[in-house]
Amino acid sequence: MKKITVLVPENAVIEAISPAYRLFKTANEFLENSGKKPLFIVEYVGLHNQVITNDGEYIVKTHRLIHEVTQTDVVIIPAIYGAINDAIVANQEAIAWIKKMYANGSEVASLCIGAFLLAETGLVNGKKCSTHWAYYNTFREKYPEVEIVDGAVITDEGTIYSSGGANSLWNLLFYLLEKYADRETAVLASKFFAIDIDRSSQAAFALFVGQKEHDDIEIQKAQEHIEANYHDKMTIDELATIFKIGRRTFERRFKAATNNTIIEYIQRVKVEAAKRSFENSRKNISEVMYAVGYSDTKAFRDLFKKVTGLTPIEYRNKYNKTAIS
Repeated sequence: MKKITVLVPENAVIEAISPAYRLFKTANEFLENSGKKPLFIVEYVGLHNQVITNDGEYIVKTHRLIHEVTQTDVVIIPAIYGAINDAIVANQEAIAWIKKMYANGSEVASLCIGAFLLAETGLVNGKKCSTHWAYYNTFREKYPEVEIVDGAVITDEGTIYSSGGANSLWNLLFYLLEKYADRETAVLASKFFAIDIDRSSQAAFALFVGQKEHDDIEIQKAQEHIEANYHDKMTIDELATIFKIGRRTFERRFKAATNNTIIEYIQRVKVEAAKRSFENSRKNISEVMYAVGYSDTKAFRDLFKKVTGLTPIEYRNKYNKTAIS
């Protein structure tokens, strides 16, 4: 039997707590119904017998307290709720316990922004990690020694795993279920819960919000200029001239402030404009391409797929039900 220990952290997200518990419990039922022995012992553990989640909306009763658990096969860290730093402070004892469990041979898996608690342990320093796309910049700034993987739904570092945002956590849970049981059980579970088992990227859901939480006023103005004129072709030299900054200094400051090169930023702004057009209009692919300043179909298609994980046609058909060919 494999012991699955679901940590219920302080300041937890209820939607990230129950899926792990329910999935492995349901997998046991599937196995028993097919004449096989159940494989999993699943329990909730926490700092208290009852843990308040979602800012007081729910209470989760734990089976045991963390100091009562000295050995388990897998520790699952759900997402945390509200202010990241507050949640980290509230979970210092749990963070130390996760490190202890890993040292005792446990595997560890973080779900969504549970990655912040995982990163606090230091266990992913020098390793790959994923989290919700909206928290990439915050995560990078806080944990520069961790390699955040843009767009990743799942990362696997052998005994440490992480998932992307929101429902991406299910993909990691199915991945673990397949690893610990078999493909057949994982597929059956994905059908039961009506969730795609093999989604590999959260890029299509990501919104490019512009990374303006910095103090470089001139770079903020440059960002605003790019966003207001995305339909035009623009060069780095032109932008540097407009804002009266030497090119090399401009490039250095822009990268430092936004974590993007100028070209990357321009491309992301154009793709975000194209996404909105595909979602909200009946324009065809060429019309959208020209509207955001591209004339090379292949270049536009390749960039769009690189950023979103989908071709322009796939994206339009997925998110605009009134789209025309």
